[in-house]
Amino acid sequence: MHMADALISPEVGISFWALSVGGIAYSAKKLKDNMDDKLIPLMGVLGAFVFAAQMINFTIPGTGSSGHLGGSMLLSILLGPYAAFVVMASILTIQALFFADGGLLALGCNIWNLGFYTSFIAYPLIYKPLAKNGKNTFLATLLSSIIGLQLGAFSVVLQTYFSGISELPFKAFVMLMQPIHLAIGIVEGIVTTAIIRFAASVKPDILEGVYNLNNQNTTGSMKKVILMFLILTFVVGGFLSWFASSNPDGLEWSIEKVYGKPELPEKEGGILTKIKEIQEKFAILPDYTFKKVETKETPAQKEEEKYPNIDVGTTVSGVVGSIMVILLLMGTGFLIKAFKKRTV
Repeated sequence: MHMADALISPEVGISFWALSVGGIAYSAKKLKDNMDDKLIPLMGVLGAFVFAAQMINFTIPGTGSSGHLGGSMLLSILLGPYAAFVVMASILTIQALFFADGGLLALGCNIWNLGFYTSFIAYPLIYKPLAKNGKNTFLATLLSSIIGLQLGAFSVVLQTYFSGISELPFKAFVMLMQPIHLAIGIVEGIVTTAIIRFAASVKPDILEGVYNLNNQNTTGSMKKVILMFLILTFVVGGFLSWFASSNPDGLEWSIEKVYGKPELPEKEGGILTKIKEIQEKFAILPDYTFKKVETKETPAQKEEEKYPNIDVGTTVSGVVGSIMVILLLMGTGFLIKAFKKRTV
């Protein structure tokens, strides 16, 4: 559900940039009093894990579409909503800047759509009341994942509609976006439940809130949890990403059903062209592989798609991107912690 710049106007893009930056600042302020040396590495490895997991698109049977783990609910459950929003913003920034996944102008929209609705609506209003005292965790995770994704998908439609620069009619677009993301949300809820239960098997009290780590009576080892997610990150990003579905994701599938192609043509000129040039300079591994050298020769016939798509560029992207996310979040965490010391 990473929006491209072709879907939104500069006015909408800048507005959601402002909203997302405000959300990051608010979350960092709330985190300031709870930031410690145990939370920082957990933010880093969970962020890297979600980055790697988002590289794997799973097929939605009978649709010709695919989806991937959003990860915001997983982050909210294991980190709390404020850390989750900061982590999701960091992941999406790395993806847009260095892998050309999602537009730079649309980055604020993507942070809002994938981070805000789950962290600040679905998690506190649905997950926490249902999962109180450790009960109904599956139902709580499933419903909150579905509703968070539904709100995010509808937000994409609204942002596209109010931008007014595409040929996507509101009614047709929303009637495709919501059902396909319902299916994706169901899969996400099931996968997220499996992951948090796996984490809880290593550290049973992790679902009680990471901020309890200051309590000396916690059970299980946080070091084991961090190591577990670190290993999973490099296995998923480095190798399992070869098995990603080649079908268009829910957003691309919806656009293709309305427009006939999975991507809309980008507008030329003005701020959009400048932003595209910036993204092309920074994108060292566009589309999670090595840059292709363009030639003046006649285009060769399209290579047959192979499955699994064993690609060294994909492996490098998974490893490099995960390290980037860890470094960015570790740096962010230490900055927040340092600011806390200065204000004490």
